[in-house]
Amino acid sequence: MQILSTMKRDTLYCVMKGELDENSSLYARNTFDKLFAVANFKEVVVDLSEMTFMDSTGIGVFLGRYKNLKNRGVPIYVANPSNQIDKIFNMSGLYSIMPKIMTRSNYERI
Repeated sequence: MQILSTMKRDTLYCVMKGELDENSSLYARNTFDKLFAVANFKEVVVDLSEMTFMDSTGIGVFLGRYKNLKNRGVPIYVANPSNQIDKIFNMSGLYSIMPKIMTRSNYERI
C-alpha cells in the first residue's frame, strides 16, 4: 500500500495504490491521520483508481477517517473505484457518508 497526496486550493487529494487489507491497514490509518493533522483543507478526495484490492478491514479504515473528518466539518469523497471496490462501498453503505465522484470541476488526476 502506498498513499500519495497533494493539495490544490482547499482540497487534499490522495491516491491509494495497492491493497488495503489487514497487513496494510495500520499504514493507511497512520498515513491518513498524519496528513489530516498537518494539512489545512476544506475537503478530501481519495482516488481509488490504483487500489487493486480491499477487504472488510478497509471499511474500518475509511470509517475511522470519516469520523475524524466529520468532527472537523470536512467532507470526504472517493473517486474512480474499481468494480470490486465499488461493490464493497455499495454493500457496506460507505457511499452514504462519503459520496463517489467521477468528475469534479476542481478535481485533477494526481
